[in-house]
Amino acid sequence: MSTPGERADTAVAGVLADLERLDGDSSPGVVVDSPPGAGKSTLVVRAARHLVARGEPVMIVAQTNEQVDDLAERLVRDQPGLTVGRLLRTGGSLSPRLAEHSGAVIGAERVTGLRPLPPIVIATAAKWARVKEEDGHWPIAIVDEAYQMRSDALLACAGLFDSALFVGDPGQLDPFSSVDTDRWTGLTWNPLRNAVDVTLAHNPGMTLHELPVSWRLPASAAPLVERAFYPFTRFIAGTGPDDRRAAVLRALAPDPVDRVLDRAAETGWGYLQLPARHTLRTDGELADALADTAVRLLSRGFRTYCDQAPPPEGRRLVPGRIAIGVAHNDQAEAVGSRLALAPELDGITVDTANRLQGREFDVTLVWHPLSGRVDASAFHLETGRLCVLLSRHRHACVVVARAGIPDLLDRHPSAQPVYLDVPPKFPDGWRAHQLVMEHLERSDHRVPV
Repeated sequence: MSTPGERADTAVAGVLADLERLDGDSSPGVVVDSPPGAGKSTLVVRAARHLVARGEPVMIVAQTNEQVDDLAERLVRDQPGLTVGRLLRTGGSLSPRLAEHSGAVIGAERVTGLRPLPPIVIATAAKWARVKEEDGHWPIAIVDEAYQMRSDALLACAGLFDSALFVGDPGQLDPFSSVDTDRWTGLTWNPLRNAVDVTLAHNPGMTLHELPVSWRLPASAAPLVERAFYPFTRFIAGTGPDDRRAAVLRALAPDPVDRVLDRAAETGWGYLQLPARHTLRTDGELADALADTAVRLLSRGFRTYCDQAPPPEGRRLVPGRIAIGVAHNDQAEAVGSRLALAPELDGITVDTANRLQGREFDVTLVWHPLSGRVDASAFHLETGRLCVLLSRHRHACVVVARAGIPDLLDRHPSAQPVYLDVPPKFPDGWRAHQLVMEHLERSDHRVPV
C-alpha cells in the first residue's frame, strides 16, 4: 500500500505529464481539484519551474497581492538563476519580503517595463485584465485559487494565453458579489460563476486531476471534512493519528472552557455549547466565550507536537498561531474588542471565512454561523463558509455555538430554487451542517455550559 507521500507524488507527476501535452486546441487546459492544505501553492511552483525548465515561458494569475507575493518568493527561493517578473499596481513597489530578492524578482507596472521578459511573470487577475494582448502572449497560464476567480475576470485576460492550468479548492467559498445575479443564472457564460465551472461548461473534454492528500488537516479532521464537504473528492490526511498531538497543563478547578480544551487536545475537536437562545447577530455572550477560550488556550500552556515541532520539546502555542473565524464583520469586531482588553492576546487573527481562505493555523476557534439564529438562510447554510472555518487548523478546532442548531436545521429544510441548465450543488449546506453537528454533538467533543 502506497504512503501518502507516494500518492501525492503520483498525482503531481500526472499533472506535469498532462501539462506537457497541452497545445491550446485539442487540449486547452488542465483542472486540478485540491482539498484544504493539499499543496496547491506547491503544485503551482513545481509546475511553473517544470515548464520553465522545458523552455516555456509562464504567466501566473493569483487572486490577491498576498498570494502573488507568496508565490513569487517561493519561486525564487532555493532556485538560483530563476527570474520572476512581478506586475505592480500603479505607483506601487515590491513588498519588503520581495525586495530582499532584488535581481531575482523584478517589479514593474507594465509588461513593457520587464523587457526582456523573465521566464515567469506573475500578477493578480485584476492586474492581468489591464495587460494588452500586443504587450505579451504566453503559451501557458497557471491560475492559482481558480475557484475564487470570477469568470469575467478570466475572460478579461484569456486572450493572453493559449492553454491553462487551473488549481483550486472546489469546497471553498465561491466568488462573492453584492449585486443581483438572477439575470445571468443558467447561462454558461454567467460572469459571476467561478472560472473553473464556466471553463468546463465550454470545454467538457478538459483533463481533471485531484490531489489526494491534505498535509494540513490532522487525521482527526480529514474524515469529517471529506464526508461533509468533498463527497466526490476522496483524500486522506498526510499524517497518522499519532503523528500530531497536543497537550495542555491541567487546570486546578476545571470549568466548561477548560474541559472543552482538554477534549480538543485529546480528540482534535471541541464543542462549547452555550444555552439555547435566539440572539442578535453579535451575540455578546458568545463573543465573551470565544475570548475566554483564547485566554485559556494561552494561559494553560497549550503545546503542539508534530513534524514542525517534534517531541519532547514541541512548541508552545502563541497568539500568531491562533485564529478565530466568524461569518460576519461585526462578529469579528465584537470578538476583537474583547481581545483588545488583554495585551497577551495581541497577534490572534480574528476574521471572516472569506478572508481566512488559504491560511493555516495550529488551533482555530469558530463562531458557528447558525448559532442563535431564528432561521437558516442561504448565506449561513453556504457549504464553503463552514468548510473554510473548519479546515484551517493543523491540530485542533473548537466550535462555540448555542444549543439548538440541529432543531433549527430540521425546521428549515433545504429549499434552494432549481434553475434550468444549472447543476445542483452537492453537498448542499443543509446536509453538510447536519453531518458536522452530528459529529460535534458526540460526548467526547461537546461540553455544555
